[in-house]
Parts: sequence; structure tokens; C-alpha cells
Amino acid sequence: NTVILMTSNLGSDLLMQQLSEKPETTESELHELIRPLLRDHFQPALLARFRTVIYRPLTQSAMRIIVEMKLAQVCERLHCHYGLSTSVDERVYDALTSACLLPDTGARNVESLLNQQLLPVLSRQLLSYLAARQHPTYLSLTWHDEDGIVIAFDGINSDYPQESIYGQC
Repeated sequence: NTVILMTSNLGSDLLMQQLSEKPETTESELHELIRPLLRDHFQPALLARFRTVIYRPLTQSAMRIIVEMKLAQVCERLHCHYGLSTSVDERVYDALTSACLLPDTGARNVESLLNQQLLPVLSRQLLSYLAARQHPTYLSLTWHDEDGIVIAFDGINSDYPQESIYGQC
């Protein structure tokens, strides 16, 4: 026996509209809502073999947990490899969570924001310290309304200023 998972965004606009207007919509009502779309798109023989699972949008609290877990993984890696203690401002979690609540991206955006925006800046700063044979001991991630997420390594040398990721979240 084999189980094949197929995902599709077919009907996602319709589902999002329905759930924003009536969040208490039941699963059976959602299935009835998208059934015509599925019938128009897939052959009946294929559709008969499907079990449709509708994913509701993540709540803000669920997204916040995901953001906290992903940042905790980054902090743990930094601690294991470089002995860095870290501090993350609550407003950083708030900003990342808000940026990831867009219905088009959802939780995938957490990885994207970290890998494409936060980690490159953090890595560049850390490598600057290491290239100068200095070893920072503390990293802080803070949120400033004007600057966005501010990355600062403290304690060794002020030659490496704090750096911000402005307007990315």
C-alpha cells in the first residue's frame, strides 16, 4: 500500500474569503464550497480516490509558536558552535509573526525571513568578529520602530556596529 500526498492551492481564495467572513464555518461546509472547483479541475476517477483535507490558516498564536521555535533553533546553533548567549526582544517575535500571517505565505515565510534576511546579516557580523580573531559572547536581537530588527554583538569591540534589517518585517 502506498499513500501519496498531493497539495494544491485550488480554491484557497474561496476558502480564505469564506473563513474571513465566517470563521466558524465547519469542515463539511468548506468541503461543499470547494467541491464544484474540484469537480471542474480533476477527473471523476481521480477525485474518487482522493481524500480532501482542508488546511485552515494558522492562528496568530500558532504562528508565534513557530517563530519562537525557529529562532530558538538559531540561538541554540549559535550557542553550540560559538558559545553565544542570546537575547531576543519580544517585539522581534511580534514583528516576525505579523510578517508571516499573510495568507499567501504562512509559515513558509518564517524560513524565508530567517534564511534570506536575518541570517545573512547575522552571519556577516559574526564572521567579521571571527576574522579579526575576536569572539563575541552575547547576541541581542531587538526591534526598533525606525530600524526594524537590530542585531548587536556586545562586549568585545565597538568597531563592529549594530546592524539593522530595516523594513523587512
